[in-house]
Amino acid sequence: MFKKKIKIIIDTLNLIYPNPISSLYYINEFTLLIAIILTSNSQEKKVNQLTRHWFNFIKKPQDIIDLSVNNIKNYIKKIGLYNKKSINIYYLSIILIEKYDGIIPKDISKLESLPGVGHKTASVFLSYITNIPVFPVDTHIHRMMFRWKLSNGKNIKQTENDAKNIFPKKYWKKLHLQIISYGKEYSPSRKWNIKKDIIYQILFNYNLL
Repeated sequence: MFKKKIKIIIDTLNLIYPNPISSLYYINEFTLLIAIILTSNSQEKKVNQLTRHWFNFIKKPQDIIDLSVNNIKNYIKKIGLYNKKSINIYYLSIILIEKYDGIIPKDISKLESLPGVGHKTASVFLSYITNIPVFPVDTHIHRMMFRWKLSNGKNIKQTENDAKNIFPKKYWKKLHLQIISYGKEYSPSRKWNIKKDIIYQILFNYNLL
């Protein structure tokens, strides 16, 4: 029964989102990392509106260092937690130049040691630009794993471990984008209409919840 449940979820997601792509705007690896940091506790739509302009002249760590922390704050002040993010982005850029010659490391532990880069941010970054097996869990994936009764909803770390144990590794990168898109479109946290939640309805009808 459990294998059937997983197959239904994967098959339905592949039907709805056969070729999922991220809508996050970036132009290179550095701007990708900055964009991911900015999306924490912020709507991707707002971040994209800011970065489509900002990334015209912010393309590498030195560009950030040439600005003051206060200038960075002024640029991103419409984004959540902008004070903390401004400081993190500034000192992250300094470390990238002094320690890594301006190149972002592709090792998750080294990424997590950078200011403002936690496990989720590092995992998302690696999922974009490498084939390293990671399964970043955001609030949407956390919610869907709980609604599908695949995790207990205790915390993000537990949900990530459960997702990695449940889904085949070769699907992680694709599922990360698919589940986020599905959660936003069909199973939002607010104003959730169970009748429009396709996967929930299928699982419910098969008595798999």
